[in-house]
Amino acid sequence: MYSLIRPLLFAVDPEKIHHIVFGFLRFVGRVPGGKTLLRWAYHYEHPSLERELFGIRFKNPIGLAAGLDKDARLIDELACLGFGSIEIGTLTPLPQPGNDKPRLFRLPQDQALINRMGFNNEGVEAAVQRLRKRTSRVIVGGNIGKNKVTPNENAMDDYVRAFDALFDHVDYFVINVSSPNTPGLRALQEKEPLGKLLQSIKQRSLAKPHPKPVLLKIAPDLTPEQLNDIVDILRETGTDGVIATNTTISRDGLRASKEELDRIGNGGLSGRPLTARSTEVIRYLRTSLGPKFPIIAVGGIFSPADAIEKINAGADLLQLYTGFIYEGPALAKRINKRLVKQKI
Repeated sequence: MYSLIRPLLFAVDPEKIHHIVFGFLRFVGRVPGGKTLLRWAYHYEHPSLERELFGIRFKNPIGLAAGLDKDARLIDELACLGFGSIEIGTLTPLPQPGNDKPRLFRLPQDQALINRMGFNNEGVEAAVQRLRKRTSRVIVGGNIGKNKVTPNENAMDDYVRAFDALFDHVDYFVINVSSPNTPGLRALQEKEPLGKLLQSIKQRSLAKPHPKPVLLKIAPDLTPEQLNDIVDILRETGTDGVIATNTTISRDGLRASKEELDRIGNGGLSGRPLTARSTEVIRYLRTSLGPKFPIIAVGGIFSPADAIEKINAGADLLQLYTGFIYEGPALAKRINKRLVKQKI
């Protein structure tokens, strides 16, 4: 069914159709019986799908990655589509418009997206107001970052403000220092600043009566030496898990022409071209971190086979973004049914 309407959706500007689809989902959610219909069509439960990581029980291992519902607008509606978790954000302390439009581009021949959104969001307080009203009990992660105007030497203040504001309203946190679309942000992945940032946030969580897990989201473009530094930092700071990977700045191996890529310009690439590199990073992390350290895989998951490959590489949980856009709302259900069938 989705394959029939996808050409119509892809005929519209990517960012515009995102808002249209969100509006439609919101409408369906408000119609009497609408959420029930969504759950009937896309939800799938089975005891074998449940996973427990960092003290949280997930109904299934398939989550929605950060970036799709930045401002926590549709938690209840998206929860009806079969996700075991939903990650909101990236949220910054202050609202910011993000980069100039156009800033989101499709590469259909590569089953990919390029974005340079730039942490566009309404600010953490607006998200908190929506989270207070949600009715679904789906697991929610809070992905946090710094405002564009905040210099790196003051980045800690932004992460702390976002962390404190969200603490009572999300189940776990993700520290995002790996987006390529905020100038200078990836410099925070270097060993010294990253160690200080994670240590501070982790200690802040532990000081609470009921601490919450703190995870790190990393880029796929790290060298082996940088990955080794990440492994050391995760261990030294007591960080609870890692999400691999964010978008890539690489354009290697794309079918899209150089002219098209030049026209699009800078941005993070996601989707099918990221599948192999994401899996490679996950396998490296699993070997380095051992069998018990929580790893969440994101990057190029378009099918049950892709999901199983990530799990076999060492992932405990999975997140969808570009694959969800290309394959449609039934993807989580398809993956979960295959995992049950193959007893994974």
